[in-house]
Parts: sequence; C-alpha cells; structure tokens
Amino acid sequence: MPWDRIVEKIKSYLVKIETPTGSGTGFLCLYNDSKEWCGIATAWHVVQYADEWQQPIKIIHEKSPDPIFLKEHDRVIFSDWKTDSAIIFFPTPKKSDMPKKLLPLRPLNKVLDIGAEVGWLGFPYLEPSICFFSGCISARREDRKAYLIDGVSINGVSGGPVFYSTETEGTEIIGIISAYVANRATGATLPGLSIAQDVSHLHDIAQTIKSWDEAKKKKQQLKEKEEKDKDKKIATQPTKPIDIEPVPKSS
Repeated sequence: MPWDRIVEKIKSYLVKIETPTGSGTGFLCLYNDSKEWCGIATAWHVVQYADEWQQPIKIIHEKSPDPIFLKEHDRVIFSDWKTDSAIIFFPTPKKSDMPKKLLPLRPLNKVLDIGAEVGWLGFPYLEPSICFFSGCISARREDRKAYLIDGVSINGVSGGPVFYSTETEGTEIIGIISAYVANRATGATLPGLSIAQDVSHLHDIAQTIKSWDEAKKKKQQLKEKEEKDKDKKIATQPTKPIDIEPVPKSS
C-alpha cells in the first residue's frame, strides 16, 4: 500500500500531547469493552514529569472539536520505564471524533526482519502539522525490546506510532518512537539511528484493562513490581533519550 494511503488511514489516530514542561506525540491504542474508556500510547519520557508531579496533561486530536484536559485524578498512566513506553487511560470524550476501530498491534512473535521498511508520524517542534518519516529496520535490540531504524526523529516526535504495511498483512503498529541517537564519534553531529520500542507493553495493558477499577489495580501492581525491580537491580534504566526529549515551551 502506498505511504500516502497509509498515512491518511493512521493520522486520525494521532494526538499531540502537551504538559507544563514540554510536548510529544501519542496515538489511540486501547478501548475497554464498552468504549467508555480509552488509552493513548506514547513514550514514557513525554509524560513522566507530569505524572510524577501530578500535573495536568492536554491531549489534542485534530479532528475533535476541543482539546482534552486531564488532571491527575482524571487518568491512570501505565508506564514501563525499561522500554520507555506508557499508556494514558481516561474516559472517552463524548465530543470526540477519534476512530472507533483500533489499528492492530503487531503480534510479539512476528519480529520484523532487518531491511523491512517502516514509517512513523509525529508533531515535530519545528512544524505544528503532522509530519511523516520513513526508514528501514537496521537491527533488533532484544535486550531493550526495541528496533533500531535508519531514519530521523526530532523534537516532538517522541511517542509517535511506528507502522508497517503489506498488501497481505495490512497495516500494523510495530512500535513507539523513543529516541534518536546521533553519531558524534568524530565530534560533529552526523546522521544516526532512531529507536522504536516494540508494542510489548501495549499488548500487556490492552489484554488486562476492562474497567476503571481494573486500571487502578493494574497501576498499583505495576508500581509495586517496578519498585522491586529497581531495588533488586534486575534491570538497568535504558540510555536517556537523546535529541527528542519533551520539547520545552518557548517563553
């Protein structure tokens, strides 16, 4: 399927996420059975500060009439710091034109091969409009459940969906833009690689969340597990995202 048709299909799922300290990208990835609640996937570092300090988050969907303002008590954020992934779970707005049918997440047992071409969308700080990027899978990092992609990502694109499409398999979400690592080996900043976390965290949350009460319970379980993992040093925190951290607001 041509990229222009794929973009036209996916951009209706896209949202811009703004916090008091910066902005990033997200996309609709989850509904509960009744569709009374929905989930927006993004990179954890986009919303980490706002979540930890109980600050408001604004979600902007281009086709919906009004932005969504979420205070701390209006949402549950499921985070996985090891993969820099997060889902913002909140009541589905009554006045919303977000799609009712979700895009499929690529099955975890179907890892993309090196050389496969993928695309991604986001709201770069340089341009307020939705922008499209593409590149090829350069490598798979099993240790951090991520793909390395030969393609650029810039400020504001963090949290954007990475997608793959074929005529036989259709369009699938394969990951979330997490970081761009520039090549500074010679001192100068040269083209580098984008890091896309796979959809393992999204699969885990989507399979278990059916109600607000379950969301609260799952959040507490994840928080306790994360604290134990850190205390026992089972996992080390991934390299801090480079170049595409949440964009600071201009004064």
